Amino acid sequence: MAIAVPAPGAAPVRSFPRWLPFEWIVAVRFLREGRMQTLFILTGVAVGVGVIIFMSALLSGLQANFVRRVLTGQPHIQLVPPKEVARPLRQGSGPHAGSGGAIVGSIVQAPMQRLKGIDQWQSVAEVVRSLPEVVDVSAGLTGSALAVRGDASRAISLVGMEPQQYYRIVTLPEKIVAGTAQIASTDILIGTELASDLGVVVGDKLRITSATGGDIVLTIAGIFDLGNKGANLRNAYVALRTAQSLLGLPGGVTILDVTVRDVYTAEDVAQRISARTGVEADSWIHTNEQFFTAVKAQTTANTAIRFFVALSVALGIASVLVVSVVQKSREIGILRAMGISRGQILRVFLLQGGLLAIGGAVVGCLVGAASLVIWQQVARNPDGTPLFPLVLDPKMFAAALVLAGLTGLAAAYAPALRAARLDPGVAIRG
Repeated sequence: MAIAVPAPGAAPVRSFPRWLPFEWIVAVRFLREGRMQTLFILTGVAVGVGVIIFMSALLSGLQANFVRRVLTGQPHIQLVPPKEVARPLRQGSGPHAGSGGAIVGSIVQAPMQRLKGIDQWQSVAEVVRSLPEVVDVSAGLTGSALAVRGDASRAISLVGMEPQQYYRIVTLPEKIVAGTAQIASTDILIGTELASDLGVVVGDKLRITSATGGDIVLTIAGIFDLGNKGANLRNAYVALRTAQSLLGLPGGVTILDVTVRDVYTAEDVAQRISARTGVEADSWIHTNEQFFTAVKAQTTANTAIRFFVALSVALGIASVLVVSVVQKSREIGILRAMGISRGQILRVFLLQGGLLAIGGAVVGCLVGAASLVIWQQVARNPDGTPLFPLVLDPKMFAAALVLAGLTGLAAAYAPALRAARLDPGVAIRG
């Protein structure tokens, strides 16, 4: 059996499956009769969705690459002892006493910050580990020292850490260009710039002298490249116990490095940690404020691009359906005279908008995915590796289809409402 839709003067009626609802039959019939319009709007929707897919994946990959590079050599959150502050002397009364008992006109000089550890750091670390957002916690000790090799010397920032814990937070083994990242109590890791300035290689000895008077001779176990000239000249890594002995802080640590599951929630987690423990917590978002502002600007630009592309798609669908309402006014009048309700006419044109949007979106997703594959093959680093990895996230394609469908329905609503409100007699008379 087949269901036919009468339309005076139209081409021979095509047959449709019996189970297909009436609104679907009419909507598909109208789209088939306006093949050129349908083809053009499908192409426009496909191009728009393809642009959205391509730009979203490209900017997401670019942001992820930037964030990964920034966080390669630093934790997401770092806990440090509170800074020492100087307070003016106070007195309860007297001619020079001001409000609250503070001495009027007193000059307070900021104190020099001494090397001090985090009080009860083991307890603080346990509290931090108990948070569901936290992945890893590593204790460390930092301080200034002097690296001496013969007559040459360089000021360095010494970092004492437990390799098994620290390497889960900072992937230092991936940065090693010579030697190994595994260190014992008599080993040290230095950067390429420091090794070049001091004229040393793996296996050579360095004398490390701290500001507290500590002095030790260490063997260079590995040389790393963090991708930053200043960091390669300044940073050096030793075992935690070695740093504690050299810097005069046995059993103590000055930093707790933390990684979280979602890097963009680091600032919120840092504030919660600070409120629970009373220890100052700095997130990578706070310490790289300008970079994070640039990332947010990129996100805003991506959202603006998607909005305007979706708007252009919506206007295209709406314009085609407005023309279709004008062209099909007599058919709409005949259908209304035959007893078809306004709701059914409304659904006919809403279905047209939805079918145009979904059909174009499916093609656009395929075009966007193909463009991403081609771009990743073309855009290469000098060594032949991809410029940065792109991930074809199924959620992104699903979101594009949903967005396109909703946009098509929204764009079709006004033309559909106009068609539903047509007076049958006026529409038939033309």
